[in-house]
Amino acid sequence: MSPRDLKIPGERHPEKAHRADNAQPKKPDWIRVKAPTSAGYRQTRDILRENRLVTVCEEAGCPNVGECWSQGHATMMIMGEICTRGCTFCNVATGRPDTLDVFEPGRVAHAVETLGLNHVVITSVDRDDLEDGGAEHFAQTIRAIRHRAPATTIEILTPDFLKCPPAALETVVEAKPDVFNHNLETVPGLYPEVRPGARYFHSLRLLQKVKELDPSMFTKSGIMVGLGEDRQGVLQVMDDMRSADVDFLTIGQYLQPTPKHHRVDRFVTPDEFMAYEKAAYGKGFLMVSATPLTRSSYHAGDDFARLRDARLARLGRA
Repeated sequence: MSPRDLKIPGERHPEKAHRADNAQPKKPDWIRVKAPTSAGYRQTRDILRENRLVTVCEEAGCPNVGECWSQGHATMMIMGEICTRGCTFCNVATGRPDTLDVFEPGRVAHAVETLGLNHVVITSVDRDDLEDGGAEHFAQTIRAIRHRAPATTIEILTPDFLKCPPAALETVVEAKPDVFNHNLETVPGLYPEVRPGARYFHSLRLLQKVKELDPSMFTKSGIMVGLGEDRQGVLQVMDDMRSADVDFLTIGQYLQPTPKHHRVDRFVTPDEFMAYEKAAYGKGFLMVSATPLTRSSYHAGDDFARLRDARLARLGRA
């Protein structure tokens, strides 16, 4: 059998090939971004290629890749480029992943050191094929970065560990990342359609358990808008996150990767994003990023510094 060509949409997303095409509406002016061309972008790309690393920036088709890579920022995606889930919003390839690469944590740490990162974001595909969901691999990657680049702060964006024993989450938290991020992605009513392999209240409970295991660890979660949710649903998700003591909320516009993906219901205006941000701060989040181009890792380093300052300011007022 010939290997899959992940550049071909039908082979990248075999689970979506049978779906009817959804029209891709024209993007409004506030969504447009320039194609990446800078020397910094090329340097970051080359370092990642040399270390044979996958990034979610490329795999998910992030619109901010030019800006972030030009500044030497990239979100590393560990455990391969093939996910065991088939979420209808996501452009990461679906299928049976390869075995874990035991040398990957070291290569990630080497790239972090070479890029001179102050803050790094590590994410992964879902690995439902592994008993621990890849928790130990996350922990090894965190430890390798601490060894090679001890001054770098580490943010992880994890899967939900839905089919794993509780020890999986404990393994990741014990490795002490600076920020634990797990995205709820959308309102609970859209889960069967948008995130069919996941469970909303399991993901919410995961974030809550992180705080129970380590109250000092920053937690973060995000959702996309423009999938078909309404304002009241978004406000309810904010309340749910605060009940789980989530510190940092991100909200960004959903952009449809291909005609086979979930349709864009509408483009949320910048004014609506500003209103969401104001509401979220009113509900007690330490940090909020809510703009059309916000993504989980966008400006993550600067935001981490602000997050730390916000906690210190709040403790000073307590």
